Amino acid sequence: MFPSVDGRLAILAVLPTSLFFITSLKRFIRNRQNKFPPGPVPLPLLGNILSLDTKAAWLTYTEWAAAYGDLFFVRLLGQEVVVINSQHVAEALLDKRSRIYSDRPYLATVEPFGWSVVFAFVGYGDEWRLSRRLFHQTFRSDSALKFRPMQIKQAREMIVNLIDDPQNYHSHFATFSSSVAMSATYGYQTSPRNDPLVRNVENALAIGLEVVTPEKAILLKTFPFLLKLPDWCWGSSIKRNARTSSDRMREMTDVPFQYAQDHMVENSAIGQFSMVAENLQRIEKQDQTSRSLFEGALKKAATTAIIGSYETTTSTLMTFALAMVLYPDVQRRAQAEIDSVVGRDRLPTFEDRTSLPYIESVLRETLRWQPIVPLGIAHVTTSDDTYDGYFIPKGTTVMCNAWGITRDEKRYPDASRFVPERFLDVNGALTDDNPAKYVFGFGRRACPGRHAADASLWSAIVTMLATVEFSSAKDDQGKVIEFTPQFTTGLNQYLLFSYHSIFLSLTISSL
Repeated sequence: MFPSVDGRLAILAVLPTSLFFITSLKRFIRNRQNKFPPGPVPLPLLGNILSLDTKAAWLTYTEWAAAYGDLFFVRLLGQEVVVINSQHVAEALLDKRSRIYSDRPYLATVEPFGWSVVFAFVGYGDEWRLSRRLFHQTFRSDSALKFRPMQIKQAREMIVNLIDDPQNYHSHFATFSSSVAMSATYGYQTSPRNDPLVRNVENALAIGLEVVTPEKAILLKTFPFLLKLPDWCWGSSIKRNARTSSDRMREMTDVPFQYAQDHMVENSAIGQFSMVAENLQRIEKQDQTSRSLFEGALKKAATTAIIGSYETTTSTLMTFALAMVLYPDVQRRAQAEIDSVVGRDRLPTFEDRTSLPYIESVLRETLRWQPIVPLGIAHVTTSDDTYDGYFIPKGTTVMCNAWGITRDEKRYPDASRFVPERFLDVNGALTDDNPAKYVFGFGRRACPGRHAADASLWSAIVTMLATVEFSSAKDDQGKVIEFTPQFTTGLNQYLLFSYHSIFLSLTISSL
């Protein structure tokens, strides 16, 4: 005999309460049996989500680190999260125990927004290993050396564009940032200005970077029906944004890949090779199934190279420009070092790098002062672990707060100021402290393009310091135009300038 309608309703009403009770009981028992890292007290069901600034979570995490230490525990709705706030702890877990900490958590926004084509978000397994191997073959430290002449050439071309059209400096930074990766990955030479493929990258990232974080993805994980709402319904904007982002990501991935395929023969004839063309030629005789799997991994490697190059390098150069405006004494000292070592009859090259320690310290301070990816990309534990007496369960999301590391006042006194001298000893030599060791990530999931990125940043910064001067823009009456730096938020923090906030003037003419 079936229960009555009222009986069924009663059962449906009791089920969620029972589920909540059972889940809470399991957590209570586990918490009594294991010592978790300290952290703020979570609310039932909601956890600590209401106390977190989800637009700039790194700021909240840094505040909590002051209260709970370098390793603390939070709960965001149903997700357990451990936040690391020191380089030492990050190295101990993410580097030395990488077998446990190399996987990625499930982010409900990755697939709908088209970001599954970026292998940085792919789980630790065979697909990820193949994509990273293809990437590593092109951008590992020794291979990246061959890009240096191109990086210097593109940096000088960027200067010509800056001098000719200073107001659109962001566009020039973006073209420079993408040029090396586009050439190395697809054999594509970017146009000096308004390149269509660079514009595709910019459009594709405009939406996705804001949502591919654990804090933002939790909303869609908790309410997956948001992707099924009709377009006219309130709350359907997330579905529309996902559709737009997915279309843009597909275009950004497919168009340059097709270009590489179409130009394989002619580029090979003139001795110009690319990661995509070389690998496609290598698998021509494989069966269709193997070829499809390989092409999928290759597309992921190629797309990741372009996104990584565009986003991090462009944002870092914007931060550098801001620092030069706000700290003119730093700019003058850097220019004086270039003049004394290189002179004014030529422009700096990579052969000068070891003789320019202050320029190196400016690069390091640029990376530290406003880290572009303040929380990196989240890891997840694949098994239970214990560190310093604290229990970290399997399936815990692990985040490294690079912003918190850069704001450690014991390590970096007056941390909010731009002070390159903090990386020089009393004799003017570089110290062992290099923010590149933590801003590019840790362990097996560290940024595989960091060597090429470092060289691109150095070539751009030293060439700009040798050729142009950054200062605040002035109005028609000669008064400085006041502006307040603003940053976007999401996976990265991206500096937004009014195109009339900065003025660039030519300081030498030996281009």
